[in-house]
Formats: sequence, structure tokens, C-alpha cells
Amino acid sequence: MKHLFLFMALLGAVLNGQAQVADTSKVSDDEIIVDHSDLGEFSQRGDTTVQKLMKEIQQVALHQDDLFMFCDTAILINKQLVADGNVIFQQGDSLSVFADSLRYDGEERLADLFGEIVLLKGDQQLFTTRMTYDLKTKVAIFREGATLTNDTIHLSSKRGYYYVDSDEAFFKDSVVVYNDDFILFSDTLRFDTEDRVATFLGPTLIEQDSAKMYTDAGYYDIPNEVALFTMNPQYEKGVQQALADTIRYNGKLKEVRLMGNARFRDGPKLAIADTIRYEDIGEVTVLVGEAHYEDEEQEIDSQFIRYEKKTDAFFTSGRARLSDPPQILEADEIDFDGEEGIASGKVIWADTAEQITVFAERADYNKATDFLLASGDRPMMATVINADTLYMRADTLIARKQSETDSARLLIAYVDVRIYKSDLQGVCDSLAYATKDSLFRFYDDPVLWSDTTQFTADTIMMQMRNEAMDYIRMIDNAFINNTTDEVLYNQIKGKNVRAFFKESELERIRVNGNAESVYYAQDEQKAYIGVNKTACSSMLIYFGSNEVDNIMFYAEPKGDFIPIRKAKHDELKLQGFRWEPERRPLKKSDL
Repeated sequence: MKHLFLFMALLGAVLNGQAQVADTSKVSDDEIIVDHSDLGEFSQRGDTTVQKLMKEIQQVALHQDDLFMFCDTAILINKQLVADGNVIFQQGDSLSVFADSLRYDGEERLADLFGEIVLLKGDQQLFTTRMTYDLKTKVAIFREGATLTNDTIHLSSKRGYYYVDSDEAFFKDSVVVYNDDFILFSDTLRFDTEDRVATFLGPTLIEQDSAKMYTDAGYYDIPNEVALFTMNPQYEKGVQQALADTIRYNGKLKEVRLMGNARFRDGPKLAIADTIRYEDIGEVTVLVGEAHYEDEEQEIDSQFIRYEKKTDAFFTSGRARLSDPPQILEADEIDFDGEEGIASGKVIWADTAEQITVFAERADYNKATDFLLASGDRPMMATVINADTLYMRADTLIARKQSETDSARLLIAYVDVRIYKSDLQGVCDSLAYATKDSLFRFYDDPVLWSDTTQFTADTIMMQMRNEAMDYIRMIDNAFINNTTDEVLYNQIKGKNVRAFFKESELERIRVNGNAESVYYAQDEQKAYIGVNKTACSSMLIYFGSNEVDNIMFYAEPKGDFIPIRKAKHDELKLQGFRWEPERRPLKKSDL
């Protein structure tokens, strides 16, 4: 038969109008001790003790070791406690839990809490409707959704664990983290409540302003606004997209760093490198290692590229290649400010449309005007003519467009200009070459050589046609020497001379004004028989196999024929004669 009665201590308290506090001096640490109850009932059956505790004025208070519990009503059966109404659950001086009801197993030290639950630890507040708390491990488990607030940070999920001692919380299934600056969605997440670092253990998406970041693993240091994405990371902001093995984001610096197989796209602009750093504040992109950048107009390859979107400026370090069709530029370093650029170190510039290539140590260029100035260590130009390459070298080379309507270029070279082609060589002080009409202009003491013939004048123009030499025009003080042995010289002199070529061989020469010639005549066996020395107003000389074949004189010619045995060859040299084989480039390296 069950006996119900009031606690004797409580009975005395009721009779005296005072609550009674239990004497715990002789109770073991694992017992649940009733510290206070306004009203109560007690029953005993064998080893089972049933206590019903009730609040009338002051809450029921109990404790077990360092655990303290408060409620409106409680039923305590040995070490099993059921508590209802304004439950307060405290362990030590750092953890407090508020709930509507509590089921506590004092043997296993396990607590189940129900209702409107609030867990407090320091600045952390955890809200849920059902929670299990293990006092031995100090781990709180929730399975019906919870929200953790930490300063301005809010975390929520359907299931999770909160490790009180280590200040760690694990959230799983529909995890959401947000504050004023960002919102995060994840499958599984570990949160350090002390340092406020969220570690991603499953698919995670972070949205901040208009930026989105996705990963399957990584972390986000919320106070420092630093995120590291380590598995399948992706970044997106408007038309910007980023992929890499690892992505690091710094919110304070507004910087995204892509590491390993990095790829960053900004609309039509694409960047690929081992590592890419994007600075949102200045809209600067830095590429390091096997770097490649491209947009609608150009492509850049180098080991290091720094690109500024606002000014369209870029800087490269390490061997770089800039492709801006039809132009290609290679150099050890390129610095471009959006309008003008400087390329330095083994510079190679090519215009594929005009088949022109320039080699230099430095090149200054203007993209808008399509202007290039090559200097340093005597830059060299190469252009293809009739399946052969013509090389030109000088102290300075300039390439610029002749007009905005086509790709034709004007090339200018000055100070100690030298050219070499297998069938043509030349030197002068300055030179201009127009690709539109294929006309070379040689200035200031020019000398040209073709096979056994040397051409000199104050100014020389050389016309190319169908990638072959068409004619050479010599203006003022024109002089042509032709020799096969550098002993006997056929000479032609006049005010203006034009030499015509056929299949790169000298075909005829027309001399106008003060024409003079010295011509060594040969018999049918090619033996020299004498010398014709003639002066007239103009003459026309025909060549065969680069030798004089026939001469026609005009306007009262005056001449002498001197037998070869009586010829004094040095005296036969016309005024202004010179033969300068030492200046002639015989191979490319002589330039």
C-alpha cells in the first residue's frame, strides 16, 4: 500500500510558514539533492523513493555534484528526475539551460530538455525545442532544429552537437549562418564558438554582397573575414567566375586568391595561372606561374602578369608573349599603362600581316597609334622578300602605320643602318621603308651592293615589286661600280641614275645628266681588248649575267677607246670613284 505524506521537514515549514532546505552533509556526490521545495510529497516502496516537489512561492531547487536544477514542479524517483515549468539547468558557473521541462537520468548523467529551450554559455545562446545534454562529456545534442547566436552571428540547422568544454558546435542538415555581412548555407559545419571560425565539412555556399563562394570543404574565420575553400571551390560575382584547387577570400581586403589550376573569368576577360589574386577594391588581377590572360583584343602569356581593369594596364615579369593580331610582342618584361607600353629584354615584335619582325633590347609602343620604337643593342628588323629574308639593323628602328584605314606600315631606321639579303646588301645613315608600295629610301652616304655591282649616291631609292627588286633610283652624285676581280672596274656616273632588275639580276641602267662611263670591252672569248671611256648627256647600259652587254649614248657623246695594253687603270677611275668592300655586310652576323 502506497503511503503519501508531506516531508516532515516541509510539514514543519508549512506549519511554521517557512520553506525547508535539506541537510546534505551526509549525502554522496552522485545523489540528487533537494535543496528547496515549498511543498512536497514522499513515498517509499522497497528501494524506490518517490518525491513530488512543488513550488508555491519559490522554485524547487535540486543539485547533483556541480549540476543545479530549478523548476516549478518535479518528481524525483531515486536518481530519475522529471521537472516541469520554468526549468533552469546549470552546470558549473559557465553553462545555463532554460526549458519548459526536463527528464534527467542521474545514474547516466543524461538530461533531456523540452519546450522553449535556451542554452547559455558566455556570449553564446542556443535555441531549440528538444535537446539532450550529457553531463559526463558536456555535449549537447539537438535533433529538431536549433539556432545558435554569437554576438552578431546566427547559426541554425536541423541537427547538431554542442561541445561545451571545447567551445565547438557541429551543425548538420540545412545549416544556415548569417550576420550583417554575409549568409552561409552548408550541409555540415563545425563552429568554434570562442574564435568564431566556421569549418565546412560538406557542400557550402557563402553569399556576401553580390559575391557567391562555393566549396565542399574549408573554413571561414568570421571576425577576420577570411575564408579558405579547399575542395571543389568556386567563386562568382556578377559576370566574374573563379575556379581553383584552393580559393582564399579576405573580406576586409576584398581580395580573392586562387591557388592551383587557377581560372578567373570576368565577362570576356579570362585569366589562367598557377595562382591568381583578385583585388576587388582596385579591380586588380595578379597572375603567377604559367600565367595566361586574354580579352576580346589580345592574349598575354608570362610567368607573372598584373592587370588593372580600370585603366586596362598590365605588367609582366618573366618571358612574356603578347598577341594582339596581327601584332605579336615577346619580351622578358612588358609594362603597359593602358595607352603606352615599354617592352624590355630580348624583345621580339612581329606584324604577321606585313611579314615584319623586329628584334631589340627595348621597345616603346603606343597601342592607339600603333607606333613602335625599338632601341638598345642595335635592334634588327627582318622581312620576307621573294621567299628570302631581308635583315636590317640600326641604332634605332621605328614602325608606325601609314594610315588608319589599312595595315600598311612605315619603317624608319637611323644611325649606322645596315641591311643584308642573300642577293642585296647595303649601308647608310638612315632609311625609310613603306610596306604599302614596297619602297626603300636610303639617306646620308648610302651604299648598295648586288652581286658584283656597287651603287652610291646622295640618296638611293629601291623599289620592290612582287617581293623582288624592281629598280634602284639614285639621286645626285650617282655612281655605279661593277667588277669581277677588283682590278678592272666598269664605272657609270651621272646626276641621276635608275637601275632596273629582272629576277633579282641587273638588267639595264639609265643615266640622266652629266653621264660618264668607263667600260672594259671583251672579245668573244671574254678576253679584255680595251677600254671605252665616254661622256654624254645620258646613256642606257644593258647587262647580261651581271656584266655589261651593250651601251647606248645620247646627245653628242664624246669618247675614247684605249687598247688594254695602254690602259692605265688607276687613271681611268672617274672623279668620285670609291670601292668599299670593307663596309659590305657579307652575312647576317656582319650587321
